[in-house]
Amino acid sequence: MAGSTMGHMFRVTTWGESHGPAVGCVIDGCPPGLELDASVVQRQLDRRKPGQAKSSTTRREADVCEILSGVFEGRTTGTPISILVWNKDARSGAYDDIKDLFRPGHGDLSYQARYGIRDWRGGGRASARETIGRVAAGAVAGQLLFNNGIEVRAFTLALGGVKADKLDMEVVSANPYGCPDSEAALAMDARVEVVRKTGDSMGGLVELWIDGLPAGLGDPVFDKLDGDLASAMMGIGSVKGVEIGAGFAVTDLKGSESNDAIAPEGFLSNNSGGILAGISSGARVVLRLAVKPIPSITIPQQTVDIHGAPATIVTRGRHDVSAIPRILPVAEAMAKLVIADHILRWRAIQ
Repeated sequence: MAGSTMGHMFRVTTWGESHGPAVGCVIDGCPPGLELDASVVQRQLDRRKPGQAKSSTTRREADVCEILSGVFEGRTTGTPISILVWNKDARSGAYDDIKDLFRPGHGDLSYQARYGIRDWRGGGRASARETIGRVAAGAVAGQLLFNNGIEVRAFTLALGGVKADKLDMEVVSANPYGCPDSEAALAMDARVEVVRKTGDSMGGLVELWIDGLPAGLGDPVFDKLDGDLASAMMGIGSVKGVEIGAGFAVTDLKGSESNDAIAPEGFLSNNSGGILAGISSGARVVLRLAVKPIPSITIPQQTVDIHGAPATIVTRGRHDVSAIPRILPVAEAMAKLVIADHILRWRAIQ
């Protein structure tokens, strides 16, 4: 299977399946000398693991990471870094009755068409559990960004139709949904409870900021920074759309409104989202991600089996009501990986 590696100079390969023995990543091209131990990675994995909010799955995994290589005496050595997390709470029996059915909204049908074989236990490689490797690698990339004064943070703008009306970043970490509006967070919590009882799921909207990024990162035409960021975000299983800056709202603007005027102190607006002609402008990079509802629901759905015969499916197992808020550290990790790669590419041509 191709497609499990990203990056040019800071290269990351993730591996493992939802119900396999373990999941993890291998990082190649990480510069030597970065401060790194398991606690740095573990902090980010703890943000991603279940149990942070009512929207999370009841699958309970400690997600304790092991760094197997590439680190000595608390610093990276420049050799490949391998990180492993054991799967401890997989219950594959919940999928026995539906293993020959294609679950609507999942990758079952498309994986079968592509490879002629699929791991039907919890989605296999297409499971959100694969993102553990991304978050672990993002934690390593984050050390490089930290040394360069770059900060990445994601937060929840909407969940299940409940929208944040305020942007108070101080309350993002004070509620389980990573929402910058404490009142909206309470409404989100109530909404999750209602939807959970119906056996359904829901989507939402995530915004991500990259601050401290210098002007000049990115390459023209086919290696644009915004193109790489959008590609990375679309590589997250639950993401169905990406906006940068004003995004689709620019369709309602005139050029005089869309252009970001420039003053000696900087840009007077940020409709471009911090990227011009595919290269960072020095302004804050702003992205928004459309997050689809989790496809695993307990409501009966129409489908077909592997022979094409019509069937009705009710998904069993333990699943999130929404990918939010657990998707927040995943989105941050993907942004960190892209930025780390572009930093190294930029340094290489200096």
